[in-house]
Order: sequence, then C-alpha cells, then structure tokens
Amino acid sequence: MDAFSSSFPISAFPTQNLSPSSRPPPSTSHYNYAPIFNATSTSTSTSVRTTEEKPTGNTTTTTTTTQKNSNHPQSEQQRRRRPVLSKKSPIPPTSRTNINTPSIFSVSPPSLSAVILNAFDDVVNNFIDPPLRPSVDPRHVLSSNFAPIHDELPPTECEVIQGSLPSCLDGAYIRNGPNPQFLPRGPYHLFDGDGMLHAIRISKGKATLCSRFVKTYKYCMERDAGFPLLPNVFSGFNGLTASATRGALSAARIFTGQYNPTNGIGLANTSLALFGNRLYALGESDLPYSVRLTSNGDIQTLGRQGFDGKLFMSMTAHPKVDPDTGEAFAFRYGPMPPFLTYFRFDADGNKLPDVPIFSMLRPSFLHDFAITKKYAIFADIQIGMNPMEMIAGGSPVGTDPSKVPRLGIIPRYAKDESEIRWFDVPGFNIIHAINAWDEDDGDAVVMVAPNILSVEHTLERMELVHALVEKVRIDLKTGIVSRCPISASNLDFAVINQSYVGKKNKYVYAAVGDPMPKISGVVKLDVSRGDRQRVDCTVARRMYGQGCYGGEPFFVPRDRHHEEEEDDGFLVSFVHDERSGESNFLVMDAKSPKLDIVATVKLPRRVPYGFHGLFVSERDLESIS
Repeated sequence: MDAFSSSFPISAFPTQNLSPSSRPPPSTSHYNYAPIFNATSTSTSTSVRTTEEKPTGNTTTTTTTTQKNSNHPQSEQQRRRRPVLSKKSPIPPTSRTNINTPSIFSVSPPSLSAVILNAFDDVVNNFIDPPLRPSVDPRHVLSSNFAPIHDELPPTECEVIQGSLPSCLDGAYIRNGPNPQFLPRGPYHLFDGDGMLHAIRISKGKATLCSRFVKTYKYCMERDAGFPLLPNVFSGFNGLTASATRGALSAARIFTGQYNPTNGIGLANTSLALFGNRLYALGESDLPYSVRLTSNGDIQTLGRQGFDGKLFMSMTAHPKVDPDTGEAFAFRYGPMPPFLTYFRFDADGNKLPDVPIFSMLRPSFLHDFAITKKYAIFADIQIGMNPMEMIAGGSPVGTDPSKVPRLGIIPRYAKDESEIRWFDVPGFNIIHAINAWDEDDGDAVVMVAPNILSVEHTLERMELVHALVEKVRIDLKTGIVSRCPISASNLDFAVINQSYVGKKNKYVYAAVGDPMPKISGVVKLDVSRGDRQRVDCTVARRMYGQGCYGGEPFFVPRDRHHEEEEDDGFLVSFVHDERSGESNFLVMDAKSPKLDIVATVKLPRRVPYGFHGLFVSERDLESIS
C-alpha cells in the first residue's frame, strides 16, 4: 500500500509501475505479462479497443472503436499503452469514460530525452534488476482479483439481488486501494499502484457504483506523458545497483523537466478520512488529497491539501477523529530526524503546530497509532530501515530482530515531547491499531491491536504473516505492562463503532486472513472477555464461502444520532467470487450471532481487492466543502 510505500528511504522518489508504452515490442521483451490476467473471464476478444473522448461542458461523449493491426504510428502507440491481455482476461478492454481524463489521442510524441530514458528503463528492468522474487513479480502479485482495472467506471446502477438496503445506509461507502495506471514490466509490490476509489452510493434502497482514480499530481503527470516517470520504492530499490540506476533515472527525469517532486510524489492509495467538513484520500508518502462525491455518485478530486502551508511533506494514512470533539490527530514519520512528528487539527480542520518526537532514536515504520481521551500512543516496532538488507538485494525497509519494540505514550494535547514515556513491549509489532482507552482515572492505558508474530515476512512473504489480536495494558504509575491475547485466529484490518474511538469499547470486527492478503471472512470479538487468560473472544463469524474473498469490514450504526447498543448496526464490505469473476457489496447484521447477510448488491463489474474504506452519511456528504 502507499501505506508501505511511505516516506522511507529515497522518499523523494516513491514510485510507479512501468508502462506498456515504454515497453519494447513483445518479440523483444524479456518478460511477457499476459499471464497476469489468465484468470476466469467470459471475454474472448483479442482486438484492442480504443476510446476517443470529446468533452462537452461538464460531460464527456465517448466513442468506442475496434482498432485492428495497422502501421499507423498513432495506432501503434495506442496498442502499446494498453495492457497485454490474454484471451481469458478478467479485464476486458472496455471504453474509458473518465470526465477528468483527456483523450488518449492527445498524448504528445515523447521528447528525445524521454525516449532515451525509457530505453534506459527497459535495460534496468530487463537486465539489471528484473522482477525475480515472487513478492515483486507482477505476474504473481497482480494475479486473480489483485489485477488492476484500467478503465474508470462512471456512476452505474447496481442490482440488489438479496434482501434490502437499510435506510441508515443512505450515503456512500468508499474504499481506497492501489490500482496501477500502467501494467508493470519491472518489479512491482502489492503496495504500489495509483489510488483508486470505489464508491457505492446508496439512496432510498437503490445503489450506484463509481470507480475513479485519485487525480494526484503523479497520476496526472504520468497519464499525460503516457508512461511512468518514477519507479517504486519497495520494488524498485532492492540492491545497490538497482538503487543507483533507478535513482539516476529519476534524477534525470526531474532534471529534464518531466517531473517536479515539489508538487507531490504520493499515490493516495491507502485510506480515507473525514474531518473539518472535508473528505480526504490518504497515502502517507504525501499530503492528503481532497475529494468529494457529486449528487449522482461520481467522484471528484479537488486537489492536494497543504492546510494553508502548515502541513508539508506527508501525513499518516490513519488519522484518528475524536467523535465527541471533532478533532483529528495525526503524525508523519521519515528517515531523517525527527523520525516522528505528532500534530492535530481542530474541529474546523485547521492544523495546529507540530510536536517533534526526538526520543524516537532511529527511523521506524509507523503506519498507525491510537488515541485515548488523554493520550496518543505510538509503536516503535522492529520494522525500519535496513541498509544491510538493501545491499544484499533486499528492500530498503526491513526488520531488526535485535530491536525491542516499545510503546510511546504522550499527552494528546502536548506542546512538546517532554512528557512522552516509552515502555518496552517485547515481541509486540503492530501495523494497525484498533482502539485504546484510559482506565483508573488516567493512570492506566489499554490498547487493542493485531500483533504481527512473523514480522520478518511482512514485506516479502505476506502469506506467512500471522496477526494475533492482543490487549495491552500499561500502568502509568508502576510501569508494569500486561498483555492478553484475544483470539488465536489470523486477524487484521479491524474496525469498531466509530463513536467509541478513544473510549472503552466492547466489540471489534476483524478480517480473517486466509492467508493474508486474502480475506475469507469477518469475525466479531468481545474484547471485554479478554481480561481472562486463555479465552477466545470470538462471538460471531461470517465466512464468505469457497473462492470468495472480501476486504476490511466497516461498521455503520443503525442510528448514529441516538443512544444505542454498541453493536446495533451493520457491517459492509466488497466481496469477490474468484470462480465467477463477479463482485458484490455485502451488508451484514452486526448484532446477529452469525453476522447474517441482510442485503447483497451485485456490482456492475469486478472490484479489485484494496485496503481501507469509510462510510459517509448523506448528511455528511452534503456538508463536504
């Protein structure tokens, strides 16, 4: 995720996949990526379909043609821009209908410098650093429903095929995730890829689906160029030779004016957040991108948000919004001191001053954190910069097994780091936090989070990762840290009723890894039972069935304006059937013992697996500025 393609080493050059437009003809290419798409599909077309978009006011008229083999230079350029598709491709080359995307025929011929640098790109990817390891081989990484969708989908009506949509779901469920604009030829990691938002807009029991790229500066520059301009951090800088050649290539593109990194280098592919009456698409290698949904369910990117110049460099993809005060709490991290900087936004979305944390002694991977009513909690884990691993050909971000993980607790309204306290928690490596709260009048802090037991596999062998949800209690008077496992299952991407952020909650809804990154179901945990040793806190479970996999669930309360039981609401998620190639939107009853399905919406096309989502009520959608 952009979550992992963060501000770590070479953060000035977070990168993107290599485009078919810069690829040599198939007969001379070292790698054939058609097998990426050899999953189930009903498509048998081997022709290349192209689109010509003719903007008229705020709408776009799309003309679709079938283009046969031709020696026309423009036809050849078009064929090379489109993905290489097999006869059984799950991604039929449908027409492009993005109102914000210029005609593909308007792409100017590349400059001489671009041609030379693209040729150098080919040499690097085919001979110097080809994608040999499964974790960065796109034929492996982008298989099945991880394969990208190359055409945006305008608002399209969906069919409710089971049950009915509850009235409390009037609004939109929006999920973010990586979707590479260009098919990669060189190394590619699962966390790379341009951000794409999939929004299902619900009104009076009816639903529409819209899928749009987040129009980041990087996406737009590469779209207009017709090929990627910067490589990927996690898959592109493995080893000194690869780092030197791709670093030189990136510097050359910047020097020749093809890219200006000061305008943004991020992918915005990880999550979404709503605070200060604005909706943001987030990725922690850049500033937030403001987005909005139109009345008909379309998605618009409004622009990169610097909060009047007060926010620069980057921000976490997991800010925490206090449901009572409306404040948002956040941080950034990076490879240069201070390695961690904490900050917050008031209820109106105004950014307040930074609080640099210099007691973070070396760069650590901090993807998420937690807040209570009194504190903010950061995890200094065993994942961080690993130069020796990079020299040996591995990722610039790796693990240090000799490091003792620790938790840092700082007053959430701190103006400096003078009151932060660090507590050693051996073996506690968290990527995501679920929730935290105060106990004993603020003299103790409790945190619930999935602990990555096999942290060394986090980047390279995710199928070997096992996350054990734990409850950790820290007595701030005595310094005693106590821990208790909540479930033995492999769980991550967990959520709660958002009304309980920073407060003591009872229920957690977590995704079941089968193995990660595939998600085969969702469980409901009663964390109040975790005070007793050796007790599995699972109280409900819904498995999606053979060949069906989903994503992070999200909890929507039945009535967010009145007091209700914590679990009185619904879980929503996208689910894909790999046997039929179809995707659905599921609504489950969060109170029922088996998380019963109350509604199933058939989606008009496949929705790839992604990362984090958010439900925004109709009232909040109308207030977004």
